[in-house]
Amino acid sequence: MNWNRWKYATRVALGLNPAGRRLTVLPDDVFIVSYPRSGNTWTRFLIGNLLNPDHPVTFANVESRVPEIYLCSDRQLRNLAKPRVMKSHEYFDPRYKRTIYLIRDPRDVAVSLYHYSMKRKDVSDGYPLDEFVRRFIAGEFFEDCGTWEEHILSWLSPRRDKNGFLFLKYEDLLANPLAGLAKIASTLQLEPTPEALARAVELSSAAQMRNSEKKHSADWKLTKDTRQDIPFVRAAKAGDWQGKLSPAAARQIEQAWGPTMEELGYSVPHLL
Repeated sequence: MNWNRWKYATRVALGLNPAGRRLTVLPDDVFIVSYPRSGNTWTRFLIGNLLNPDHPVTFANVESRVPEIYLCSDRQLRNLAKPRVMKSHEYFDPRYKRTIYLIRDPRDVAVSLYHYSMKRKDVSDGYPLDEFVRRFIAGEFFEDCGTWEEHILSWLSPRRDKNGFLFLKYEDLLANPLAGLAKIASTLQLEPTPEALARAVELSSAAQMRNSEKKHSADWKLTKDTRQDIPFVRAAKAGDWQGKLSPAAARQIEQAWGPTMEELGYSVPHLL
C-alpha cells in the first residue's frame, strides 16, 4: 500500500483527521459560518470572551474555546463541553440548526484574501491584484467554498428569516460591535449584561488580537506554517478596497455579483 494512503487510512481509523464536513453535528451546536476572510475569527474572539471573560481568548487557546472544524478531529470536537460553538466555512448544511452567518463586502474580501494568499504562499509577492481578482471571481481560491456569491446564496435562500439563524454584516458589526454582539448572544440563547458585552468587545479589539498574533502566530495551527512577515489580522475595517483595487477590478466584482451585493445593501456603482 502507498505510504501516504496507509497513513491517511490510519488517521481515519483512529479518528485523527480534521472533521470538516464529516463532523458529527449535535442538536444544540452553534456554528459561526462565513466565506473566508469575512470576520469569522474576530467573531470567535467576541464569543469566547463573552463566555469566559476571566480567561481571555488568544491565538494560543482559541481552538479549545471556539474551535475550527478543519483544525480539529471529530473525536476531539465530540469531547468538548456542550453546547459547542464552532467555526465553519461550509456551504449550506441543513444539519446546522443554529448559525451565525457573517457577510462581508466582496471587494474587501478580495483584498483581504489577496494578502492572506500571500501569507499562505499561494501567490508570490508582487502577484498582480487584478489577476488575483479575476481568479477570485472564478472561485479558484478555497474551491470547496465555491465563489463568494455561491456561498452566500447557499445559506441565504433556505435560511433567511428562520429561527436560530443570524445573518450579520461584518460592516454592521464593525460600526456597532456592542449591538452586533447582543444579537449574537441572543442566537446563543444568552442574556449578558451591558458590562459583559462591553468587556468582550474590549478584549476582542483589533489591537488585542494583533498583540496575541505577535506572541502566538508561530504556534497557532492556522498560521504556524505561513509567512510570519505578513499579518493574519490586517486592516480590520470596512471599505479597505477603496484605493487598493483598481477601478477595473472593482468593476469586475460589481458586474459579477451586483444584484446580490445590492440586495445585501452594498453600493454597486458599476451594476449594469
